[in-house]
Amino acid sequence: MMRFIKYIPLLVSLVQAKHVVQDWDITYVTTNRGLNQPPRRGVGVNNKLPIPVVRAELGDTLILNVRNSLDVPTSVHAHGILQHGTNYYDGVPMVNGCGIAPGSNFTYEIPLQQSGTYWLHGHAAEQNFDGLQTPLIITDPNDPYPVDEEYLFAVDDWWPITIKESLAILQQPGGLGTPFVYPPQTLINGVFGNLTKPVTFEPEKTYRIRLVSMMSLPLWEFAIDDHELYIVEVDGVLTKPKAVNVVRMAPAQRVSVLVRAKNTVAKNYQYHITVLDEYVPPIPGVYPAQFDGAVVYHPDAPVEIVQSIPSERFDELSIETLEYEPVLVADQSMFLNLTYGFTEEEIPFETINLIAYQDSLVPSLFSALTTGERAINPITYGPQTNTRVLKYNEVVEMLFWSPTELPHPMHLHGHVFQIIERGLVNDTTGASRQRVPDTGFSPLQRDTVHVTQGEYVIARFRANNPGVWNLHCHFSWHIGLGFNMLMVVGPRELQRTMRLPPAVIEQCRIQGIATHGNAAGHNSFNYMGAPDLPFLEAALPEAAAKLAAAGGSI
Repeated sequence: MMRFIKYIPLLVSLVQAKHVVQDWDITYVTTNRGLNQPPRRGVGVNNKLPIPVVRAELGDTLILNVRNSLDVPTSVHAHGILQHGTNYYDGVPMVNGCGIAPGSNFTYEIPLQQSGTYWLHGHAAEQNFDGLQTPLIITDPNDPYPVDEEYLFAVDDWWPITIKESLAILQQPGGLGTPFVYPPQTLINGVFGNLTKPVTFEPEKTYRIRLVSMMSLPLWEFAIDDHELYIVEVDGVLTKPKAVNVVRMAPAQRVSVLVRAKNTVAKNYQYHITVLDEYVPPIPGVYPAQFDGAVVYHPDAPVEIVQSIPSERFDELSIETLEYEPVLVADQSMFLNLTYGFTEEEIPFETINLIAYQDSLVPSLFSALTTGERAINPITYGPQTNTRVLKYNEVVEMLFWSPTELPHPMHLHGHVFQIIERGLVNDTTGASRQRVPDTGFSPLQRDTVHVTQGEYVIARFRANNPGVWNLHCHFSWHIGLGFNMLMVVGPRELQRTMRLPPAVIEQCRIQGIATHGNAAGHNSFNYMGAPDLPFLEAALPEAAAKLAAAGGSI
């Protein structure tokens, strides 16, 4: 095992933290992103796509000045940033605030208390699907894994139809609609995957490669021919070095690997980004698709060609965090059935425990702050939000259960969770059960776990960040169809410690949205006028069969 860790004594930093100022005018952009597709309307920044990468250092404050030039509300979520004490900047409309009104300005002031690999993306009406997304890289001058240079690969997919058009197709009666008749193309660092750029290696140097999956749907893998990859960061959390040949990425996940260059310039190599056709219908040139880039040691050296490219699942249960934290002991456990449901009219929704999320009439954080002791009652936030109220600092076990043919990359805001166990939902013998050791092991912590079809995953986290936090599938289509719920952490502590900035409240006033009371806007147990909770039935067998026969999936 190569040694990468540099042990640095605890010193008082002499580097002054700074403000990293970004001025974003969020605008519509008509573009085909350089692909062989007709142009369509996307959402960009300062009339451009892709959006430049945002870089900062640990301890900086991100000042994101936003002008909303759209004709609908917008917002920005710093994915993976825990927002300790700044839940109102988490960027989910009608949860942490009211979104940014059309024609108005708003400033996010986010203290960057974590280093690692993150991304910024729209969280209003799934605008990230339409282009509102970019990596956020936060470096640590005292990183225990020093490197000579680093490279970034941010991978996303661009569809020839908008998220609004996609959801309209998916909600056709019987679940028969399939947007795959309008197939996407893969972008790497904002350009078509076939145009991916070379990287340069110098002998015996160490390189950090940051991988960011901004995909709306598919899995993808990264590998370098004849080079071992050492995983050292997962979703912003440093890990002990783990040697692998390939890294598999699900939507919203981030991974950093270290690569030690060869000691000779005799050969050049290739890196590969492979988009998989798992759980999506095979489409030639789309699912699967392979994009190859050059790893250049010397411009005149021959290229080493390999016979096969490795492919394997990401083994989370074998990876440990760098900072030791033993397996958490759960204070409570919640069963989360990740499934779809149909209305009486056979309109499909994506659900957790057959509840399709709908916004309340008051931002849920505001309800937690203004309803006194009623804030500890989940009904305060409306049954249609599927809210769980958690005691401050309790350990919560989540059992993700995916019994259908659909997988789900599950993302929790405001926290990271330990991955404890995996297995198959239909396994009655325990043969598929994989679990971390109960002692002497520091389980991997991350904020997004991919629950594959027919699988269960057990994850645990400590509810130590007071606020109102989303738990949702990160497939853009799925959250757009209701695949979301809320975790209200420590409402009593929240009421004692948090005060909303006036600018947050002002956005609600501009849009005529109530800022006090329960889900219906009442300061009592009166819930008249709150959004209805639609009655959903489990997936209709005839609809599911028709969908499978049509080659569709949601």
